[in-house]
Amino acid sequence: MPYRIRPGRDFGAEVRSVAVEQLHLAISAFEEQPNGLHEAIHEARKKFKRVRSLYRLVVLDRPEFRAAENNRLRETARTLSLVRDATALIETVSYLESDALNDDERRALAHAREKLTERRDKLASGETDLPEKAAAAVENCRAAIAAIEEQEFPQGPRKTARLLAKGWRKSLRRGQKALENCRGGAHAELFHNLRKAGQAYWMNLSLLREIWPSAMRAKRAEAKSLVELLGHEHDLALLIDLLDREPATLGDGEEVSHLIGAIIRQQQELRHDALDLAERAFADRPEREASAIEALWIEAATG
Repeated sequence: MPYRIRPGRDFGAEVRSVAVEQLHLAISAFEEQPNGLHEAIHEARKKFKRVRSLYRLVVLDRPEFRAAENNRLRETARTLSLVRDATALIETVSYLESDALNDDERRALAHAREKLTERRDKLASGETDLPEKAAAAVENCRAAIAAIEEQEFPQGPRKTARLLAKGWRKSLRRGQKALENCRGGAHAELFHNLRKAGQAYWMNLSLLREIWPSAMRAKRAEAKSLVELLGHEHDLALLIDLLDREPATLGDGEEVSHLIGAIIRQQQELRHDALDLAERAFADRPEREASAIEALWIEAATG
């Protein structure tokens, strides 16, 4: 089943089906591992984000359930993140290499990539309990499936429309607040929060795509582009953080200087483009857009 909630059908059944499908896909990734364990972890973590976003949209009236399940999936992902995050740093340096300004910068980036690969391999060799963590993650997925299957949801198009509008409004307010904070500051955490708000918006647009397919398609494309830009920006921020914590890891002083120059140049460009895109993505007033979602849901569910 695609990641969507279809109007005109049993709302609770739709929500449960979406969550269970994503959790089963995570389990399959861990159990089958077609591209290895680390790629399976990457795939499973994406499914966890989708389930958490679903719950933020549709279980606003069940704070205890939402908090418990959010914590379960967040902590499960966190225990599996070490080597995957180390791999992301390698990919980030490779991404920077394509835009190197000169030979000195290219050499510094190539050396950094080699050092980061050595670091990743060392971390992987030391993480001997990763298969056990993956097995524990599967059990957590099964527990999460049992938890959502016990939940009941409001029925009737008007009740469900009000619930969705409430979640939509809250998500948009979060996005606009994150955007406002980024306009006033340059701390990496502010842009990370904007990325998370963009991810939530993109997932919400995916979930409700059928109530207005053409408009949702355009908005989804815009939100996805925002998330991709800020994903690169976040990876660069993590690379800067590593340089702060382990300055000798990636080379000598001159190499690190070239590396920092490449990072900051690319980060500034990404932030500029992301802010322009976020201005468009979060342009509508939350109350207005939430009211439109409510009306569109009722029309699609009763038409």
